[in-house]
Amino acid sequence: MCIRARVYLIVATGDIYEDIPQAQAAAREGADVVAVIRSTGQSLLDFVPEGATREGYAGTYATRENFRLMRSALDEVSRELGRYVRLTNYASGLCMPEIATLAGLERLDMMLNDCMYGIIFRDINPRRTFIDQRFSRQIHARAGIVINTGEDNYLTTADAVDAAHTVIVSQLLNERFGHEAGLADAQLGLGHAFEIDPAIPGSFRLELAHAQLVRELFPGAPLKYMPPTKHMTGNIFNGYLLDAFFNLAGVLTGQSIILIGMMTEGIHTPWLSDRDLALENVRYVRDACGSLAEDFMPRPDGMLVQRAKQVLSESVDLLGRIADDGLLNAIAEGTFGVTRRPPDGGKGLDGVVPRAGGYVNPAIEILDAENPDAACSGGAAGQEVPA
Repeated sequence: MCIRARVYLIVATGDIYEDIPQAQAAAREGADVVAVIRSTGQSLLDFVPEGATREGYAGTYATRENFRLMRSALDEVSRELGRYVRLTNYASGLCMPEIATLAGLERLDMMLNDCMYGIIFRDINPRRTFIDQRFSRQIHARAGIVINTGEDNYLTTADAVDAAHTVIVSQLLNERFGHEAGLADAQLGLGHAFEIDPAIPGSFRLELAHAQLVRELFPGAPLKYMPPTKHMTGNIFNGYLLDAFFNLAGVLTGQSIILIGMMTEGIHTPWLSDRDLALENVRYVRDACGSLAEDFMPRPDGMLVQRAKQVLSESVDLLGRIADDGLLNAIAEGTFGVTRRPPDGGKGLDGVVPRAGGYVNPAIEILDAENPDAACSGGAAGQEVPA
C-alpha cells in the first residue's frame, strides 16, 4: 500500500504573530505539517520562557502560549480547508520533558526529539540528555505525539557516503530508546537526508539506495526525509533542480514526511515566494509520480541493492563496536557527526544526581508500569536522575 507523503514546511520569523499568517498561507498552498523553528540558543536555557514572544533569533521561542496560538491558527485554517494541518516544534536541549508536557497540553502533533542531537550539536552533557530524552519520550508516547529524530544533521558535518552507516545506527538507537519509553512504531519519525555531493557520479542512485534501505528497515515508521542543504551553492536553478530530485527520491522510496527544500537554502530566511515555488515543486513531483513507489523494485544484483548491503554491513559492525565499548565512549570518539563529546563534559551535568536508596517518584512508577519494557530497566538505586 502506498501512503501519501506529508509535506512539511518550516516557519522561522522569530515573531509568533508573523509566524501565524505565514503558516496559514503555507497550509493553503498545500503544506500538511508546519514546523515552528525554535529560537537559536533556546536549547541551552534551563527554563521555558512564558507568554507570546516576538523577539526570537532565527526562530520563535517555544512557549506554551506560542504553542496555543499556533495550534489555534492551524485549527482555523484546517476548518477552512477541510483537512487537518499538523503542528511541529522542538523538545530538545535542557528542557525536553518540560516542553514535551506543554506540547501535549496544547495538542501538538510532532516534536523534534533526538537522543543525541543536543549532545553533538549543542554540547549538552550526554548523561543529562539521555535521562531527559527518556522522560520526554514517555510523555510523547502518552500524548500521541510523533517524534522526529535528527540523523540528517550528521550529514551536514560528516560525508554522506562515508558516514551513511552512522545514520542507520543512530536510527536503530532512536528506535530502541523510543520503544523502551513506550513509543509505537507509528510515533517514530526517524530522520535522514538527501545530502550526497551531486558532483559524485551516480549520486542520485546512491541517494535512492540509502533512502530505500531506511524505508525497508523501518516499515512501520513515519520517516522524515530532509532536503539537500550542504551542497546548495546559491545557484537557484541548480538548487531547484536538486530539490526536484530530492522530491522524486522521497516519492519513489515511500518516505512519509517530506520537508520541502528551498532553492535559496542557506542564503537567507526564505521569502514567501520561495516557499510557494518549493511547494509547487513537491506538488508536481508527487502528483506526477502518483503511486510510483509501488513499482520501484531494484534489481537484486544491481548497484542499489549492493550499496544498501554495504551500508547495512557497516552498520552492524559499528553496532558491535558500540556494544563492546559503550555508547558514551562512541560519542566521545566522534562516531556521530565527527564531533567528540566526553561523558562528563558539556552543559547540564550539574542537574544530574545519583538516585538514593530510598528514592521514590510516583510519576516515574506510573509511567514505567504502563510500559513493561521501561519498567524492566528503571528504578534501581544508583541510577542518575535530573536534580
